[in-house]
Amino acid sequence: MNIQSPSRYDSLSQAFHWLTVIAVSIAFILGPEHFGQLARRGIDPASRSDIVWHESLGLLVLVLTLLRLLWLAFRPAAPLIPMSSRMRLMGRLMHVALWTLLLALPVTAFLALGSEGHSLTLLGGVRVDQFPMIANSAIAKWFDWGDVHQFLGDAIMWLAGLHAAAAIYHHLVLKDGVLSTMLPGKGIR
Repeated sequence: MNIQSPSRYDSLSQAFHWLTVIAVSIAFILGPEHFGQLARRGIDPASRSDIVWHESLGLLVLVLTLLRLLWLAFRPAAPLIPMSSRMRLMGRLMHVALWTLLLALPVTAFLALGSEGHSLTLLGGVRVDQFPMIANSAIAKWFDWGDVHQFLGDAIMWLAGLHAAAAIYHHLVLKDGVLSTMLPGKGIR
């Protein structure tokens, strides 16, 4: 029996993908530089809308990523576009790197907040003032987690840019339909 691969990702996978792209991009743009310095100077994160939005979007990214991972177990088959084994390997490595960063960024944010004694402030006035399990753990002292978080934030943007450039290359040069698999509607040809 010949089971044909779908030509596009399902609508929920597409929605998760594009919502994640938007949330990560806006969180990156709003990411306050030198957050730790601001907090040490006594500036309350709740008084800075960029911090509140950055942290809220970061939590949204974590939730979307966990839901996406859950959906992977149940979603319809992914499109299988014919390509060289080298390209397929590069694509898989890129996806593993992006998934890893999507999980590592929120974790390092929690580690930074907890190890430095900063509060988490979200939209709607939700606030978590302390993370004692993190603050009292050995891992809190391993690194400057705020610097790690900032480095990983830069890394995800670079990798996402390469990922987008590869999709555009597939569309414009190879004309193999890779880009269309993740576009909503009928996509582009």
